[in-house]
Formats: sequence, structure tokens, C-alpha cells
Amino acid sequence: QVRLQESGPGLVKPSQTLSLTCTVSGGSITTNYYGWSWIRQSAGKGLEWMGVIAYDGSTVYSPSFKSRTSISRDWSKNQFSLQLRSVTPEDTAVYFCARETGWAGAPVGEYDYWGQGTQVTVSS
Repeated sequence: QVRLQESGPGLVKPSQTLSLTCTVSGGSITTNYYGWSWIRQSAGKGLEWMGVIAYDGSTVYSPSFKSRTSISRDWSKNQFSLQLRSVTPEDTAVYFCARETGWAGAPVGEYDYWGQGTQVTVSS
């Protein structure tokens, strides 16, 4: 059973960088052919896919977030991380990490495991 767990600060000040980590257990983030995604949900909005780091370390970002997002991984700890720069109150959301199946170089939006989500509030 694969488990994903998000961690990070629940409160970030405007203009700062939001940093979250997803710790994976029960499976390796380097196993072929999975992608490891960050997805968020704001109040009153649907799910927004932010980006993915694939099993081979390659990354793909949503155009909506590309200019201020970085996704990285620490394979020795079986973790992957999100950094969202220059946050505003509009970045207040529940942030999820999820495993994408059938990775073939581009996101297909099919997920089999999700973390429980972590609330991040952007406020001074």
C-alpha cells in the first residue's frame, strides 16, 4: 500500500515562498513509470494541477504556475517537494500530493494514490 503524506507550514506571509514536502512510503519515487504531482484546491474552486516530477526526475509544470513553481526530489528520503514563490492570498488552498499512473513523458491526469492534503493559508 502506497502512502503519501504532505508536510510544511500552514501559514505563509505574502511575497514569501511556500515550501511543502511529500513523503512517500510503500513504494519508491524512482519506480518506472509513475509521476508524482502537486495539486491544490482553493475555496470555491476545483482541483488545480500544478506540476509533476516523474520517476526519472524530469519535471512538467502547469503554465499557470510555471513562472513561480519548482518541484524537486530527494530519492534517498523518498520525498518530493514543492516550492511556490511570491505567494499571495489567492494561493490559500489545500495542497495535495498524488501519484500519477502510466507516465509516458506528459501528464495524463490519472491518479491512484493521494495524500490527505494540507491547508496552507497566505496571510500577513
